[in-house]
Amino acid sequence: MIEARLKAGIIVQSAIRRANARGVPATVVRHGDDDAGQVFVVVNRGRDIGCLLLAPSRDYDSGKTVWRPPLGEAPVPESEADAYLERERRVDPDLWVLEIEDRDGWHPFDEPL
Repeated sequence: MIEARLKAGIIVQSAIRRANARGVPATVVRHGDDDAGQVFVVVNRGRDIGCLLLAPSRDYDSGKTVWRPPLGEAPVPESEADAYLERERRVDPDLWVLEIEDRDGWHPFDEPL
């Protein structure tokens, strides 16, 4: 069964509230379309570690949304994540970018919404 798709604005608001509840800084870097924009998450682990970029996709077995790192599991320099997001923005000008700052790599999409 495929889960209902939440609006992008609601997904981002929920993520920010979860981060705030943990005392983790969360910032909307790019505001996309409130209804249908794709949401990307940059988990910034600090200058010396780098960041992890996450993008939503569907798990074909369960139909649920899962967050996968399009640039790989290892942290990358912020400039590499920014270049990827710029290429995506050219294709989808309605996309969102949410930045989470946590050295341990926590992000609100580790937990169900």
